[in-house]
Amino acid sequence: QEQLAESGGGLVQAAGSVRLSCAASRRVFSFSAIAWFRQGSGKEREFVGDISWNGGSTGYADSVKGRFSISRDNATNTVYLEMKNLKPEDTAVYYCAAATRSALRIGPRARDYGAWGQGTQVTVSS
Repeated sequence: QEQLAESGGGLVQAAGSVRLSCAASRRVFSFSAIAWFRQGSGKEREFVGDISWNGGSTGYADSVKGRFSISRDNATNTVYLEMKNLKPEDTAVYYCAAATRSALRIGPRARDYGAWGQGTQVTVSS
């Protein structure tokens, strides 16, 4: 089964920053839009943002706009989620997902993504 692997999570203080990475096989990564989702304890999985296959287009949920940014390095098959000015409500398990049938961004529906990572925990302390 195709897989992605997130890394970079941990404990961070409010107003701090952290960068998450998502690594994938070339077969999964190439020409695939990639999205980040998150799921807080007792909450539904929430779309965070996404990036097109070449990095030319990005989109973000209103809750993170202006604080989070997504980029990708196709030479290393890695997507990054840079998170700044973190708030306690950003505490969640963060997942990356590949739109394995689309190079363009496909938006916030989790069921549209064909490959997922196992997630990485980010905890923001107040």
